[in-house]
Amino acid sequence: MPPRNTKPMQKPGNAGATIKRIFSYMYGFKALFVFVVIGVIISAFAGIAGNYLLKPLIDNIEESLKTGHWDKSKFIGILAAMAGIYALGALSSFMYQRLMMKISTTTLMRIRNDLFTKMESLPIRFFDKHTHGELMSLYTNDTDTLREMLGNSVAQFISSAVTIVGVFTAMLIYSWQLTILVVVMLFVIIRVIGFIGSRSGKGFIAQQKALGRANGYIEEMIDGQKVVKVFCHEDASCAEFDALNEELCQAATRANTFANILMPIMNNLSYLHYAVTAIVGGIMTVKGFGGMTVGTVISYLQFTRSFSMPITQVSQQLNSVLTALAGAERIFAVIDEEPEADDGYVTLVNAKIDEKGNISETEERTGRWAWRHPHKADGTVTYTEVRGNIELDDVYFGYEPNKTVLNGISLYAKPGQKIAFVGSTGAGKTTITNLINRFYDVPDGKIRYDGININKIKKSDLRRSQSIVLQDTHLFTGTVMDNIRYGKLDATDEEVYAAAKLANADSFIVHLENGYDTMLTADGANLSQGQRQLLAIARAAIADPPVLILDEATSSIDTRTEALIEKGMDSLMEGRTVFVIAHRLSTVRNSQAIMVLEHGKIIERGDHNELIAQHGKYYQLYTGMFELS
Repeated sequence: MPPRNTKPMQKPGNAGATIKRIFSYMYGFKALFVFVVIGVIISAFAGIAGNYLLKPLIDNIEESLKTGHWDKSKFIGILAAMAGIYALGALSSFMYQRLMMKISTTTLMRIRNDLFTKMESLPIRFFDKHTHGELMSLYTNDTDTLREMLGNSVAQFISSAVTIVGVFTAMLIYSWQLTILVVVMLFVIIRVIGFIGSRSGKGFIAQQKALGRANGYIEEMIDGQKVVKVFCHEDASCAEFDALNEELCQAATRANTFANILMPIMNNLSYLHYAVTAIVGGIMTVKGFGGMTVGTVISYLQFTRSFSMPITQVSQQLNSVLTALAGAERIFAVIDEEPEADDGYVTLVNAKIDEKGNISETEERTGRWAWRHPHKADGTVTYTEVRGNIELDDVYFGYEPNKTVLNGISLYAKPGQKIAFVGSTGAGKTTITNLINRFYDVPDGKIRYDGININKIKKSDLRRSQSIVLQDTHLFTGTVMDNIRYGKLDATDEEVYAAAKLANADSFIVHLENGYDTMLTADGANLSQGQRQLLAIARAAIADPPVLILDEATSSIDTRTEALIEKGMDSLMEGRTVFVIAHRLSTVRNSQAIMVLEHGKIIERGDHNELIAQHGKYYQLYTGMFELS
């Protein structure tokens, strides 16, 4: 089984624009960010000032050794000043890190909110083109790299910049001659960082790519664990994962080898610089050149350590910053996706209908619905009762431009009619229902709902007028009652009980440990497939829609259970337009119209008796002369 494809980790295409956009999510935090910058500056200067005070401290001791007189008050004053400065630096560090954590976590919360909100508005086509593992990585890998950058790297860059400038200035003040050594060493350090950093960056890109593949494969295997065990595919799955894990291991080794050798190399270079500075500074002190003192040399040596450290830290943070920006670009790419287009203006409203058939709009829940249709030409508003008349007129459709799935489909479904679609897999049965609820829009042909082109109906209102029971039942984490109520969020407990009884789900629900308050997790793994499907039918029943779509709704229910719920389903379908997709032909016998599809065309239509009399494809399917595939 091949692993899921994931997009390779890439460097950010426009780092400046991405950084600007990330910072745009920090709205409301300008004042806090100012305090962060102030805290970083104070913390950095506290370290510089502490080192700066080493010179007068050492010079005080040196002077006492030469003269035999020790100015204790001056010595204690310098120590007190150093203690106060370092305490202030520690307090500032705590302050800016605490504030930066608040800013970064809130910023990530806002980005995740925007990302999730956008995903909820995207069309089904988007999810057809992206794997679950790929989309989940946006919320895990990519947001985690952003958290690392916002929580640590931003403050680290500011601190390093302030430290480098401040230390270099102090060095110039103490000895411009020794500062020449700093400039030479800085040139060497930059060349080393450039050489190692470029190779480390490529390594981390490969590591993230391998990590995405491994995570995608793990997600796929966990989701399909039953299939793996049924077909005894454990060894092959382990071998596949071993290969992916080995690829990840090698990529991580290459990436971290370069990243981990950077610090030792930088440390050795700083030690070399330290030694050369000590030698040159000692000679200058002995010779009395440039007014150099022992205190100046010791203080300067501390500055050399303080100067190389932030450069090393910046180089180490650079790869994580580039990775985070690349992840942010992928997140923003999804946020910038075009949402599901909806130009509909006809809406669904509660309606009152008098004896003469006049329709008026009301806020009261009357159990009757109407389409509110504003006419742009003359500004008038008309109301049409929602009855569930569905008409497809010469509909053509393909999921891809050059691959047509439906070829000139025409049909008419009246209220109370049960329309069944039968045919081989890929004949276009589910596609028709996907078009009726506008998961996809029709490029050619017309679909009318109560005489209104469905492109004119607002999608949310169109879908509220329908309920769908899918073959792949999905239950959410929550109680049994919550899952049934998902079909109508404001439903009362009594309505939930009634819907469950209608679907014949009540008989098993009451025997659960906590009845309707039983918690369901992992897509209802503690229920049988049939029980999950009964809950899905109850969820559709509570919505009380004029149009009902059953896509293999009883495929996981045994024939005995199916017989038990048949009366309830008949009650549910009464007065409604019902579309049934079924492989089990016994479930469609009582349909008023059966459409036999093949290669996207309706090749036969009629009720059960009519189609049997024709001795065509339906007759072959029903008598077992031909099997659905």
